[in-house]
Amino acid sequence: MIGHAMLRCALHWAIPARGHRLLPRATAPARPKHGFAAAGFSRRHFKKDLLSTLDISPVTVTEIRQYLRDNNLSFHDGYSCLHVRSPFTPSKDNLLFLDKTTGRFLCKETLLEGSWEDFKDSMDLLVKEDCSFLNPDTITSYLEDSDSEEGERQLTNMEVSRIWTKAVWLHDLEEEDAQLIKVMFNLSKITNATLKKYGVKCFQPTKSLVFPWYNPRDSTMKGLKLLSAVCQDDVVDYVETVYPGPSRYHNLFGITVAGKKDTEVVITSKEVDSLAVHQATGMTTISLPRGITCFPPVLLPYLEQFKRITLWLGDDLRAWEASKLFSRKLSIKRCSLIRPGDKQPSPLKGLNLGLNLNKLLKTSLPASHKSIISFRQLRSDVFSQLENIEQVAGVKWMRYPELNNLLKGHRKGELTVFTGPTGSGKTTFISEYALDLCMQGVNTLWGSFELSNVRLAKVMLTQFSLQRLEEQLDKYDEWADRFEELPLYFMTFHGEQNIKSVIDTMQHAVYMYDINHIVIDNLQFMMGQEHLFSDKFAVQDYIVGAFRKFATENGCHVTLVIHPRKEDDDKELQTSSIFGSAKASQEADNVLILQDRKLVSGPGKRHLQVSKNRFDGDIGVFSLEFSKSTLTFTSSKSKAKVKKVRENETADASPETTPAKKKNIKGDPCT
Repeated sequence: MIGHAMLRCALHWAIPARGHRLLPRATAPARPKHGFAAAGFSRRHFKKDLLSTLDISPVTVTEIRQYLRDNNLSFHDGYSCLHVRSPFTPSKDNLLFLDKTTGRFLCKETLLEGSWEDFKDSMDLLVKEDCSFLNPDTITSYLEDSDSEEGERQLTNMEVSRIWTKAVWLHDLEEEDAQLIKVMFNLSKITNATLKKYGVKCFQPTKSLVFPWYNPRDSTMKGLKLLSAVCQDDVVDYVETVYPGPSRYHNLFGITVAGKKDTEVVITSKEVDSLAVHQATGMTTISLPRGITCFPPVLLPYLEQFKRITLWLGDDLRAWEASKLFSRKLSIKRCSLIRPGDKQPSPLKGLNLGLNLNKLLKTSLPASHKSIISFRQLRSDVFSQLENIEQVAGVKWMRYPELNNLLKGHRKGELTVFTGPTGSGKTTFISEYALDLCMQGVNTLWGSFELSNVRLAKVMLTQFSLQRLEEQLDKYDEWADRFEELPLYFMTFHGEQNIKSVIDTMQHAVYMYDINHIVIDNLQFMMGQEHLFSDKFAVQDYIVGAFRKFATENGCHVTLVIHPRKEDDDKELQTSSIFGSAKASQEADNVLILQDRKLVSGPGKRHLQVSKNRFDGDIGVFSLEFSKSTLTFTSSKSKAKVKKVRENETADASPETTPAKKKNIKGDPCT
């Protein structure tokens, strides 16, 4: 047996932060130049994970089908993709997969991939050259990375090769060392044979598990993930480091182990859970590269062969929500979900507890229901809400604990309206408000129509680093690298925009990046482009209704900044001060007001007022202090930070008309 002290000693190894290189960087070799442009073709860089592609006109599955028919291309309607014969190989049996939502293609034989526009260009070239297929090497040079991206990729490949070469198989370790590693990662019941089958090694310098990303075409190494254990105050945290970076790490761990004729698969959120399922059941299992935070659509073609998919993503409410969201991408008709609970833990935990994982898999629920006809079908969902009340309340802010006391947390599917006087710092505050959540893994999309993305990113980077980087330029790259790892994206719109274009972009972002929070700053910049109504208040009502519908249908929180109407300087803003009709405050789940003057009830330059909270009715106000050097807001050090009063103290007042002197109302959460 391995003693607890020995385990603690091993866990206290210094583990590099996420993205820190474990081995010295090598010098990238000079990249050969291609002569493709000289042949008469214009160079167009292949669009990968850049959000700037969101301003491209979206394509519908109807348009894709019509294009294929017009060009006499036969196709098969799959679960998430359309299957057509690949134009990049001579064999008629090799398929190319077209994503039904984006038109993005993947040829599994050559691993060529690209956008819908890339596919159409390739087909035009095929006709122009009058050939039976396109040379994949030529097309690769056409769709390749830029010089800087290619250089970074080569450096990453060198590091991957060095780490993988230095890592060792667990069965080659001394028995005591191998047992220690298994104890550290709770893998005592996982055999060395299973670890070998999935290619799992150990990187001894940091006592890390190494999970490989194999090329599904020729089993060469494309990347890897290191899982490290860090122990602090008797609590073990597991830290992941991936090569290449998260935005390019698209490994379906275990997909190369699956047989080509397998029709059933279990999808987990962690590699160790996949090992547990396969160990206990022998079933085909794979794990997602980014856990429950994101399901990149680029992976969907690799799952087209499976007729039945069971999603077993974890043992908490967030895993359950992710299961329902991901099943939409995979086609809910073939998906079943494992509901989290004490009797249905995560796979690895269940294996270690001695539970029968085969029986647990049989308890999976179909992702689709024709209708909800009784409380009996809702009963388990209601119980889950009551059992996980803290998780239901949402993600907590780290920088604004007083906001947690009022709103309880940031929840999916809600609409928040935020307002404040001109020049009060609305954009600065809301950027930090969103950054706080983003730093905790909430995938965030920013739509800044008034402030350029460069200026907004500069503000957020300052808030992130908590220092003036213009005075410490030598630290810029370090902080920029860390900032770049955040799940943060920006729309490319600026100035007046059409609401339909904005909604289409939001829909695309939710599908591509599993966005959980969208910030729109601000509503007034979308009103000038609308001509559906002559009445500007009707235009605003229409736009607010569109955002409300989007938030509900996509389970995505939308924060909408709206300028207030003109008020007297000596009056504080109220919910009724929001520009337009009452629809914005009626549709909103939360209304936040940044007050830029002293309240009657206390001192302070700025205050944040929660004037509506549909979740549980708590409303109130707390003071803020602004730091110009870091562009951040902090709670005032005054004794009464959050002011509340009971409903009986404001029996005749409503949340929308109560003056700040009333401090707080415990209102009806359904209003």
